[in-house]
Amino acid sequence: MQILVTGGAGFLGSHLCEALLGKGHSVLCVDNFYTGSLENISHLRENPNFELLRHDVTFPLYVEVDGIFNLACPASPIHYQKNPVQTFKTSVHGAINLLGLAKRTGARFLQASTSEVYGDPIMSPQVESYWGNVNPIGIRSCYDEGKRAAETLAFDYHRQFQTDIRIARIFNTYGPRMAIDDGRVVSNFIVQALRNEPITIYGDGSQTRSFCYYTDLIDGLIKLFFNEEIHGPVNLGNPKPVPMKLLAKEIIEITKSSSELDFLPLPGDDPKQRDPDITLAREKLGWEPMVDRAEGLVKTIEYFKTKI
Repeated sequence: MQILVTGGAGFLGSHLCEALLGKGHSVLCVDNFYTGSLENISHLRENPNFELLRHDVTFPLYVEVDGIFNLACPASPIHYQKNPVQTFKTSVHGAINLLGLAKRTGARFLQASTSEVYGDPIMSPQVESYWGNVNPIGIRSCYDEGKRAAETLAFDYHRQFQTDIRIARIFNTYGPRMAIDDGRVVSNFIVQALRNEPITIYGDGSQTRSFCYYTDLIDGLIKLFFNEEIHGPVNLGNPKPVPMKLLAKEIIEITKSSSELDFLPLPGDDPKQRDPDITLAREKLGWEPMVDRAEGLVKTIEYFKTKI
């Protein structure tokens, strides 16, 4: 297949491009390089089945493809809050443009959504049928509500135009090619530990996140895209949540760092828990994470050692 990957030079996008090429597909990687990096895809540039196009998905794209993975949108708070209007436009205008492309070409469309559609959940674990608890006017809303709107658009295109869609709700994912300055908790903790700096924990450290290693997440995305039975949404994440304080201590131990914990006030609308119910992914996709946190952290730390 000729597959378009938007956000293809980003952390997950670049790994997805690599995996699709490995399965024999041709890949058109589209990125505006707001958070993506040429370094992430430099090893793919010589592959005759790989093509790179610098483009912003808030503008229409006229190409011929068989499939679309829409990963275009800054995913870390430090990046998506820097230009919230553009973040929202990327999710909404981007989805409109790419769904229009899917409608015209007959391509299958996968929307990379997020666990943030659940907001600060009042139920745990989070199942796909849960509508969430989202602040529509908070500092995180540009991302949370933008992704919710993209899901709405996908299902409306499906119902109105029979567009072939898939929606993946991605929970926290980590691994090599994360940017050292992206502000995400795993990259923050690792960089601070390697530098023997205080590790900043927001709140009392009891809030939880579930961390999925990138290889498992990419496998889930591909399985969902090629599955013929389900449109989604489908949770993709690790159903073993960990408190932030424990994660920090694990990273300090692995890195043999002298860092101490520095507790700061919790940011606005920061969710207190993330715990995916992946029953649907297990039953319909035969998918669940295989890489345990200790193994994934060791590999990620080794990567970050080459960047600091």
